Amino acid sequence: MVKNRTLVRWTTAFVFVCCFVFSSVNVFAQRDAVPTDPEIIAQGEQLFSEWACNTCHRVDQKLVGPALAGVYDRRTVDWIYSFVKNSQKLIASGDAQAVALYNEYNQLQMPSHDLEDAQILAIMAYVRDYEENPPTPAVDASAAVGADGAAAPQGGIPTAYLNIIIAALVVVLVLILIVLGIIIGVLKKYLQDKEGLTEEDQEVVAERFSLLAFLKSPTVIGIVTFLVIALGAKNVIDGLYTVGVQQGYAPEQPIAFSHKIHAGQYEIGCQYCHTGVEIGKSANIPSVNICMNCHSAIKTDSPEIQKLYAAQESGQPIEWVRVHNLPDLAYFNHSQHVKVGGVECQTCHGEIQEMEVVKQHAPLTMGWCIDCHRNTSLNTQGNAYYDKLVELHNSNTTTPMKVTDIGGLECAKCHY
Repeated sequence: MVKNRTLVRWTTAFVFVCCFVFSSVNVFAQRDAVPTDPEIIAQGEQLFSEWACNTCHRVDQKLVGPALAGVYDRRTVDWIYSFVKNSQKLIASGDAQAVALYNEYNQLQMPSHDLEDAQILAIMAYVRDYEENPPTPAVDASAAVGADGAAAPQGGIPTAYLNIIIAALVVVLVLILIVLGIIIGVLKKYLQDKEGLTEEDQEVVAERFSLLAFLKSPTVIGIVTFLVIALGAKNVIDGLYTVGVQQGYAPEQPIAFSHKIHAGQYEIGCQYCHTGVEIGKSANIPSVNICMNCHSAIKTDSPEIQKLYAAQESGQPIEWVRVHNLPDLAYFNHSQHVKVGGVECQTCHGEIQEMEVVKQHAPLTMGWCIDCHRNTSLNTQGNAYYDKLVELHNSNTTTPMKVTDIGGLECAKCHY
């Protein structure tokens, strides 16, 4: 009997060890199934951005959803494929892991993604690379300090030095005026003591300076009149040039939406909310449904979020106040600039990820657009449409091809 008990114990221990070994092997097998090829990692990083995965996930920390680091160690690759493609179906099937995630994250379902297995695997490759080779935090050069604690030189003349130089020049100018006054006084005294001066010379020497007479002189009146007319004309011209220019315009919105929190702190991509920016003329103002993707479970008790619920219940769109306006005579296409041209949102809208309240960053004038077309080099890499144009351009000059070289200054580009 004792022998049988001992045998059972040793058998149980053996089975336990085997299970542990096989589970460990399975974990490492899952990680090893994730590619480490740089091209696949780069593709995964691009997909992670294009599909706005960072809206709900971070690699190294929880956000709306779980942290992705080690997901291939916690789940089988096939399970990950199924969950990413259609989490709702997996939850409805009663899958224990899917249901547990669903309950853990406030019953918030992950949207379905029309991704192929290879694309999901590429995203996992990016996650693995990010986990195993975390990026080095960028050092802010503007905050760099020297050994003595003073700000390190950044090139150019610091503002403090410029102020000192200007102050020194003012002091020198005052000293020159004082010296000139002393010289004039000495010369007058010398001439007064000198004999043989004519009556005209004596009148000049004895003449006293009269501020009132100086101000009434035709010369001074003419100079003042010219300056008044010139300044008035300049103000009129500046006013005419600023008609319709709303640079700095920052209207109050019906809901206090912070780009600093969403685009800055949580790094939500612009394309997640502004869905038309890569496919159409307009960037689109996000609908309530897009907001509710997150706020059906996040900060639900906030007074501002309650306005979202009210809009959803009423079926009426939120009346956001338009910030950036172009005249009807001007045509601008977002997809042409963002998707084809690769122009960053910040180029026209400023550091939007740092704005608590959105304001118009650029003047959006015709001259501003034309200057951009004159100075911006075309990004033609990987776009066969430009191959012949680049070849023709490079045969005549060594300067990079600008937007103006492909008709960027033609009137019909923006006015038709």
